[in-house]
Order: sequence, then structure tokens, then C-alpha cells
Amino acid sequence: MPSTRQSLRRTLAAAVTLLALTAAAGCGTDAAAGGRQTKELRYQGSVGQVTLPELAADLGYLGDVKLNWIGNVTGGPADIQATATGQTDFGGAFNGAIVKLQAAKAPITAVVAYYGSDAQTFQGYYVLDGSPIRGPRDLIGKKVGMNTLGAHAEAVLKTWLVKGGLTPAEIAKVELVALPPVNTEQSLRQKQIDLAVLGGVIRDKAVAAGGIRTVFTDYELLGAFSGGSYVFRNDFITRNPETVRTFTTGVGKAIEWARTQPRETVVARLESIIAKRGRNEDPSLVKYWKSTGVAGKGGVISDREFATWIDWLAQSGELKGEKPKPGDLYTNKYNEFAAGGGGA
Repeated sequence: MPSTRQSLRRTLAAAVTLLALTAAAGCGTDAAAGGRQTKELRYQGSVGQVTLPELAADLGYLGDVKLNWIGNVTGGPADIQATATGQTDFGGAFNGAIVKLQAAKAPITAVVAYYGSDAQTFQGYYVLDGSPIRGPRDLIGKKVGMNTLGAHAEAVLKTWLVKGGLTPAEIAKVELVALPPVNTEQSLRQKQIDLAVLGGVIRDKAVAAGGIRTVFTDYELLGAFSGGSYVFRNDFITRNPETVRTFTTGVGKAIEWARTQPRETVVARLESIIAKRGRNEDPSLVKYWKSTGVAGKGGVISDREFATWIDWLAQSGELKGEKPKPGDLYTNKYNEFAAGGGGA
């Protein structure tokens, strides 16, 4: 998809240019003045869902660090680009998207995993019950709907297509369509697309409604893994290390709280958060919550969770020159779970 790649490169280039301007302006932190550290973090949320930082804040795990919601985002690449350009203080995305943005010279670092795939929570690739699509070759010439291009859903899909023996020319004939997550199921049922990528509570709600079947899942393809991480700008981390530590460990505590509580307890908490924040949302999605899918305890990141996508991006020609080392893309330094701490 040359046009998609060109668009992504232009977006990344613009992000890096704007980053330089925002860095010169001080990046929104007052730590340089009298050694104070920022205690309010701007971020983007997700309609009808509760992010881990929001859960951490509600549980009291962020201490004196406050969250400042500035709007919603539909895709990870846009979320971390907003962080790179200084529009937000942290953002989360698929680890492969983080690799791409860092390859474009954006000085960001991943600090904690926030979503992943396991036996309970995963991204599935679904068709209508009557669809003839069953294997990779059946997708040639078909439309696939996903939340954003150049991220998790596309990377997993193309990994599956390559393993199925498709050539680059054949893969290019599979049309990818970016759709808001809340509209993807409807587009499949109305036959506007041939296959839908559905994850988390949106997937569970669609499956519960019936009439669709699984072609494959990322968990079946790759096993359990953390798929995405929250990032901060490097200069923000340097100026606000304790704020980053509080945030990172707080998110880790929220992951472990959700992992150890009865499902109905977690669902009730998520519903109460949505009700309290007053954003005029439909809270029905959180009823289908099952797990965060995060592999590492407290969101601790491993090399494998970046190496998989570094290799894939290099093989697909998305990375030029020497491949980055996974350890250069993330740090567990600010996550107390990495050192065996982080207890509630």
C-alpha cells in the first residue's frame, strides 16, 4: 500500500518537525523552574471505555499526579504523535507504531505495557457466518476494516498473510479500511467490508450478538504477549522523573488490581468511572471486559514485545538502515514492579 506508507511517513515527518518546536518552547513542564515537577498529565481517552491510567487514578494509585482529559482518540499512532509533539504528556500505541515513530527520530520512550493478548482478551479477525473467507488467499481483493492503519491490526494481518504464502503483490491486493472501533462491527454486518478486526470489549459484544465467526486471532498466531505501551517524551522524563515513576507504577498497580479482582468487581468499577466522568457515553461496552491482556507483571516490558515488530518492519521494508535494539525503545527503570516492588 504505497499511498498508506507515504501518508504515514509524511505524518511522522510533520510530528518530528512540530516536536522540535514544542521542545524549544519548554514542552509544558515547570520542572526547570525551581526544580518543581509537573503533577498534571494531559492525555486522550477512548469513548465508552476506561483506560488504565483512568482506572489507576480512580483507585488512588497516582497519588498527587492528576489526569487532564483533553479529548478522545481512535488510534494509537495518532495518540503517540500527539505526545511527541507536546499536545499531550503521554500516549499509548502498538509497539510497532512506537518503533516507527522512534525511527523517524522522535525522542520518545515506552515506560509501561498497557494492553496485550491472552486467552481471554485478544484481537480477532471476523467475517459473517456465510462468508467464504477461511484462509489467507481468500482475502485477495477483499476489504478489511480495522481501527487504524500502520498499527497492531495491520501488522498481525500481514504476518498471517505472509505465513499463508502470499507474495507482496498479492498482499497489496488486500484493501485495508480505517474505521472507528465502534463502527467496525456495523460495517461488517452491512457488508461494507469483508472482514473486521475486533478487539477487547467491542469484540466480545459483537460475538455475543451472533452471526459472525472467527477466521483467526492474534493470540492463536503469536501466543500471549503485551502489544502496546505508554510513552513519554524523553525531555519530559528527564524533567519529571518522579511523576513518570508515580504514573508508571500506578498503571502497573491498576493492571495487577484488575488481574486479581473478580471480573464483576472490575466491571462495576469501570461502570462507576464512566458514570462519574460525565462524558455522555454508552457504558455498555465495559460489561464485556475480561482482562487487560498485559503479559508482564505490572506492565513490565520485555525485549520480545518490541523485537517481534522490529523484525517484521525490517522485513517489510518499513525500516531503513540498521535495526534498532529493543532496549533502546523502552525502559522499566520507572516501574517498581521491575525490581520486585510495586505492591498495593
